Order: sequence, then structure tokens, then C-alpha cells
Amino acid sequence: MNPVWSLMPVASPAPSRLPGGSPRDLLALEESIPFCARCPELRTYGAEIAATKRRAYLDWDYWGRPVPGFGDRRARILIVGLAPAAHGANRTGRMFTGDRSGDFLYAALHRAGLANQPAAEHRNDGLELRDVYITAALRCAPPGNRPTAAQLRQCSGFLIREIEILQPRVILCLGSIAWNAVLRIQPPGHIPRRPKPKFAHGAECLIGDRHLLACFHVSQQNTFTGRLTEPMLDAILARAVVLARG
Repeated sequence: MNPVWSLMPVASPAPSRLPGGSPRDLLALEESIPFCARCPELRTYGAEIAATKRRAYLDWDYWGRPVPGFGDRRARILIVGLAPAAHGANRTGRMFTGDRSGDFLYAALHRAGLANQPAAEHRNDGLELRDVYITAALRCAPPGNRPTAAQLRQCSGFLIREIEILQPRVILCLGSIAWNAVLRIQPPGHIPRRPKPKFAHGAECLIGDRHLLACFHVSQQNTFTGRLTEPMLDAILARAVVLARG
């Protein structure tokens, strides 16, 4: 179903620190991310998962590499997740695609008028986003879905560059790891010192001239237990739309 990619480690491109950019710049960044080799242990883990596979996906050619962002390259809303799932984005090569978390998220984006369809199964399924770009704090699937602080630091340059290029009006963080990852990369003076913004579902603050929103992660643990419901996510997305268009 998917192309087979070389897993040979290559030099990782250094993200630019130039402010602003164009959709072409974002495309170039997307094309560079799969070749990142800053975290050999994560590249090895992703490749091992791609080789062993899950029984339900034995006919898939797993992506098995760092996963680039996806969506509208002129978006005013940037959604930041945690990391690719081992048999989700690590398999399909597109953020939140091919797992239950993505099913929950893209269905909500469709209800909000931000996606042309509610399902995300593979990279060529016709899914298009409107005014939304989706990325993650970490671009490789981490063991146990728990990235280390060092791995998050190594990966932060890509998120910095995405924000520089997109200049989003709203950054919506799915989970506390994404929230803290965004706060860590802010320039001095952009974050209120007292009180320091803390993650909580529905939390909102200004970072510079951007709105930072928080939402519980769309993980199965949260959605199956009712910690995050469809109305809760719909309300957060509606708030993001208002702020982006205001």
C-alpha cells in the first residue's frame, strides 16, 4: 500500500531560524524530516516495528521513519500532538493516520468544517485540511509512547521552524507534553512569568501575539474512559476557530 523507503541514516538537516516563510518552505521542511538521524535509537525502534509489523497490517509497507507535519500550508491553526503511534503514523507516514486517536481527531475536524472527510486511513485517501496544520513534539514513534527529554530537545528545531513558517494565530496542544514542548521553545518574554501557564483541559494563554490552547490528548485511554468526549473536543476546536478568525 505504501512505498518502501530506505532506512539508512543520513545527516539531519538543521532547521533555519529565519522568521516567516512560504508554503514552499514548509514543503521543503516536510521532505527533509523523514531523513533526520539525530536520535539513532528512535530510528532503530521505528525500523524494527516496520520490519516486525502487527498481524493486522502484514500487507503494509510501514513508513518506519520520522513523520513530517500534514495539512494546510497556510493554516492559522497549528495542532501539536505527542508523537507518531508505532502502528499508526509510523505505519502510514502521516500524522494521526491509521489509529483510533486519529479517528477521533479527524472526525472532530470534519464536524468543525476543518477537514473534507472524517476518516484518515493512509496518505492517499484524499484527506484535506482547511486552515489547520498538524504536527507533533516528537517525529518518531518512541518506545512505550514515552519520549525522553533529550529526544524532545533534539526534535524541537522542526517545531520551531514550522511555527516560524506558518506564523499561526492559534497553537492547540494535545496533552501536557505538547503543551510544555511549545512553551520551552518560546523566545524570552513571550511567556507570562507569573503565573506560569500550566496544562489543563481548556487552558488558554497568550504567547507573544499567539493564542495557546490546551486539550486532553485524543488517546484511546482518554477517549474510551470519557475523560475526553466529542463535545469537549468540539468546544476546543470551536474556540480555536474563533481565535484564528478573530
